[in-house]
Amino acid sequence: MGEEESLPLFETKEARFQGVYKVFASTIFAGITLIWAYRLINIPQQQGRLWWWAWITLFMSELAFGFYWIITQSVRWRISYQNPFKHRLSQRYDKEKLPAVDIFVCTADPALEPPSMVINTVLSVMAFNYTSNKLTVYVSDDGGSEITFYALFKASIFSKHWLPFCTRFNVEPRSPKAYFNNCSSSNIDTADTEYGQALLFIKKLYQDMKSEIESVVASGKIPENVMNQHEGFLEWNQKTTKQDHQSIVQIIIDGKDTNAVDEDGIQLPTMVYIAREKRPNYPHHFKAGAMNALIRVSSEISNAPFILNLDCDMYSNNADTIQEALCFFLDETKGNEIAYAQFPQSYNNITKNDLYANSHVVSNELELAGICGHGAALYCGTGCFHRRESLSGSHLRDCRAKWDMKPKRQDHRTVNELNEASRALASCTYEQGTLWGKETGLVYGIPVEDIATGLVISCRGWKSIYYNPKRKAFLGVVPTTLGAVLVQHKRWSEGMFQIFFSKYCPFIYGNGKINLGVQMGYCNYLLWAPMSLPTLCYVIVPPICLLCGIPLFPQLSSLWFLPFAYAFVATNGYSLCEYLNCGSTAKVWWNFQRMKLIKRTTSYLFGFIDTVTKQLGLSQTNFAITDKVVTEEVQKRYEQEVIDFGGSSIMLTISATVALLNLFGLIGGIVRILMDLELNNSSQLMMQILLSSLIGMVNLPVYEALFIRSDNGSISSSVMLKSIVLASLVCCLVPLICSSSKVKGQS
Repeated sequence: MGEEESLPLFETKEARFQGVYKVFASTIFAGITLIWAYRLINIPQQQGRLWWWAWITLFMSELAFGFYWIITQSVRWRISYQNPFKHRLSQRYDKEKLPAVDIFVCTADPALEPPSMVINTVLSVMAFNYTSNKLTVYVSDDGGSEITFYALFKASIFSKHWLPFCTRFNVEPRSPKAYFNNCSSSNIDTADTEYGQALLFIKKLYQDMKSEIESVVASGKIPENVMNQHEGFLEWNQKTTKQDHQSIVQIIIDGKDTNAVDEDGIQLPTMVYIAREKRPNYPHHFKAGAMNALIRVSSEISNAPFILNLDCDMYSNNADTIQEALCFFLDETKGNEIAYAQFPQSYNNITKNDLYANSHVVSNELELAGICGHGAALYCGTGCFHRRESLSGSHLRDCRAKWDMKPKRQDHRTVNELNEASRALASCTYEQGTLWGKETGLVYGIPVEDIATGLVISCRGWKSIYYNPKRKAFLGVVPTTLGAVLVQHKRWSEGMFQIFFSKYCPFIYGNGKINLGVQMGYCNYLLWAPMSLPTLCYVIVPPICLLCGIPLFPQLSSLWFLPFAYAFVATNGYSLCEYLNCGSTAKVWWNFQRMKLIKRTTSYLFGFIDTVTKQLGLSQTNFAITDKVVTEEVQKRYEQEVIDFGGSSIMLTISATVALLNLFGLIGGIVRILMDLELNNSSQLMMQILLSSLIGMVNLPVYEALFIRSDNGSISSSVMLKSIVLASLVCCLVPLICSSSKVKGQS
């Protein structure tokens, strides 16, 4: 028994063949340096100004690609995986001795994040395989909507039936919607069995609740008979708006109340609704402000030593996730050093071939595990367990990291007294003159507050864990249209690039505090936005020069062709192998290549521009919520894996223009080669033709949406007209400029 108690609660294993990969990567680096050497040695001297500028542009792009490739190696050189031992935890700690856990669920807009989706997430975490009186679920409603409160009130009633059903039949997942969607028809064929009868009953209860909530959402009005059932509805009046309302804290289920039990007589987890105060003249700091209000209010009501934070669309997919996370925190040897344990963001609506490259397969399986190999993990804003002390601004050296902390006092206050005491902590003036948002809680001033906060915590000496279990811990939903994906990635890339430009730049803020590998690992994502510039150059300059007959690459017969070919084949070949090794397919990898090109030339480009304008003081930070409401028509196209180009944004115009420019360049280059009977310049243009051909192949769905499709998801006529005009102007004007520069050179 003594030997069993001394065993660790988790182990770390390094990935195999790390040494082989390092040798392989060194050969790629050799190829990259040879490409740089080729550009330097062969700079055009007297062949025209356009050729010189094109050559230098490609050289700068290749320098950027090379340096970014070096950055990405930090997440591949020390990949490590974590393995918790739940059985050792259960042997070592009785259920009653395990620590309490506070769960934060954040929502911001009932129009974009339907209340029915929010309650599915809430119900799934209420049903964890964990002692119910040790769970407190807090829902932060930044929309301040009485409809969201109504949905939670209805969910609290339904939970009295749902939680016993989950426990009795050990169902997974414990989100009602996800579970019913996964149920096969055979489960209800035998209605005479105990399970069949229970399933029919609980499903009917859920459908009734869902219908009532959707009816209220459609009408925008709470029924009078329901408003009389809970005094919390009195918090709203005609003057209450999303951006102007008092702080609202309502304990919907009081876990200490002996009457708050389910149908089996088991105590229910505590459920708390929070809408922090918002006033027009006070900054609210977006999600970071909401999280900090949750930290303060929860410390007043439950003060659990560990916190799980989730987005409202990320439901629990594994009822034992808390036990897995606690294995990291409660380990006798390393546990006291761990500030947070990050689980990957996984999704339940990814198509077979991952149409929009939303699954982030390689990031989840390899890159984030590679950062963890250096002793840190990226805090991704959802699916993360925190040690409360690490969010208070404490440094590891000053913290004993106790997990058996008790509430501040033996709390005998009533629900109303707790509600009133918590209001002040959620007021818009509470943080004035304090360190909240600076040293305490999540940091302010950056849209991706989660990444910056994780970096700050790491720089205080804390360790963090990235854990990717076989059964996904949490599942969410991804955007189902191209426009929504691009808006989401613009926000991410912009926010991460702002970190790079801020005082939290890993190379500056983390200098001497965290491993160089961690600093580079952060920059693997922080530099998404600036990588748009070399990519844009590489997809625009070669086809333009192809139209003018200007060669930018070595002849196929030249030895200089080899480093270009090797670097391209080796990097893309290894990338494909990574996808296949992670269980994906070649089609998934191909879709990723398409989306990487589209995002770099659109989302990341505008993320870069917006970051620069903010640094110059020409604009302010804003936060765009991803729309999670999907129409039937859009959902059908998504399931059929047909890209939805609906809308007329400038990003779609740029994407279509790039695709057409490469098509025109390819056609012009082929015509030029056919007309060049002496083949004087043809061989040198072949690499540009191959490059435009690859870009054209990647953009086949764009051409289809431009010229073939006629459904609502095709590219609109206005976007098509703009892109054709822009591409045509470039193709017509550049050869004229090229000709005029040659004439001037000859004169």
